Amino acid sequence: MPMNDELKVFAGCSNPGLADEICGCLDIRRSGLRISRFSNDNLSVQIEENVRERDVFVVQAFTEPASDRILELLITMDALRSASARRITAVIPYFSYGRSDKKDAPRISIAGRLIADLLRTAGADRVLTMDLHAEQVHGFFSIPVDHLTAIPIVAAHVEKTCEMANAVVVATDAGGAKRAGKFATRLRLPLAIIDKRRVSDTEVRQGHVVGDVAGKDAVVFEDEIATGSTMAETARTLAAAGARQVVAGATHGVLVGHAIDNLREAAIASFTVTNTVEVPKSKRLEKMTVLSVAPLMAEAIRRIHTGESVGALFA
Repeated sequence: MPMNDELKVFAGCSNPGLADEICGCLDIRRSGLRISRFSNDNLSVQIEENVRERDVFVVQAFTEPASDRILELLITMDALRSASARRITAVIPYFSYGRSDKKDAPRISIAGRLIADLLRTAGADRVLTMDLHAEQVHGFFSIPVDHLTAIPIVAAHVEKTCEMANAVVVATDAGGAKRAGKFATRLRLPLAIIDKRRVSDTEVRQGHVVGDVAGKDAVVFEDEIATGSTMAETARTLAAAGARQVVAGATHGVLVGHAIDNLREAAIASFTVTNTVEVPKSKRLEKMTVLSVAPLMAEAIRRIHTGESVGALFA
């Protein structure tokens, strides 16, 4: 059966623009899905076309309101399973519960593992996601997971727009050193690390910089920018250590709370995010660039559908 007849791509309400870009790269149209609410606020999902024995992909990022987005995805996959879809892949560009990867306080849930179990129970046969906050979350799933990274996309943009001769990549803390190290390797740059202590979900305190940043352009790469407090504090720490300027990048531009004000006021020359999370015009600053991950995700979907190796896309 031709790919265009057998492959179906649906989208929840989180990021339909990205889903449309993915479909454009695959040269197919986005399949119809009706999401509504009953008078008692319960969600209702109806698949608007035949999916019997089809290979189905559902694009849904876990963005605000995350609980609604997750429930939309779960109900959609359950509807697809009931409609006899042959295989269901949950395409989750931003898996927000990747931050809930450990029991770091008494009597709490390791919610990342719970969400992974719920996805399988609802009907997911596999998951396609990008830049999990903690790589060990991959192990929470009992179904296949293809874990892509936007590092090559962001690094290529930084290399084209910034002077690399006198630059250094900086990890905002020891936990992000591995991720920043991959970014540094991609750009063939040295790596520095900042000593950071998280006070609360929205407040961090940073100490000294391990590595030489004096007089250099500091390139900071994170998996996500949420409130922007870490990035703003990083810029202050690097300025105090003598960095010439700060260039920032992240895969997920979550940008919640006072993020835009924090980033606007921060001593950051430019910063780059991708469209794994939809960034509305109201949040797009002049010094912000939003790159598309649609071609990468579309290629991964094509390879999953045709049974080709996806491993080459992980680097």
